[in-house]
Amino acid sequence: MDLEAEFTTEPFLAERHGEPPEHATRAKQAALDAGLDTTFGPLGTTVRAEDEILLAALPEIVRAAMRGGATRVTLRLNVLPAQEVPARHGLASALEQLLGEVAAELGGDLADLTRADKQRAVRLLEERGAFSLRKSVPAVAEALGVTRFTVYNYLNREDT
Repeated sequence: MDLEAEFTTEPFLAERHGEPPEHATRAKQAALDAGLDTTFGPLGTTVRAEDEILLAALPEIVRAAMRGGATRVTLRLNVLPAQEVPARHGLASALEQLLGEVAAELGGDLADLTRADKQRAVRLLEERGAFSLRKSVPAVAEALGVTRFTVYNYLNREDT
């Protein structure tokens, strides 16, 4: 069975120069070291894996966060229904196709777009389901020439 765990580490510290706190980066690194499919965001980290792999990795993730200065780790654990478990192949090419479509629609290389057009690109990708694909945020950030945190900010931005 596949599981998804989302964990947050506290205290929430104001980001300095766009850098997350050490306890968050240590927890993320422990998840990556365990080979987990990891999505790192400003409000938490999500990991997905088979139950035995994920459950075995959680103690080290928590220890890493605490060693990095966390005073609290909050964990949410879910069993993924079969229809939510992503296929383990072909997703990279699907994301590449979506990135190519959006680049063509916006008239150029995504990294060369203005800030407003990059925000529009993220909205278009979200509408088309790009962020449901594995490792999509880092790939989109690389294509846009921005950080993952910037992509998350664009995703959380409310249009006014």
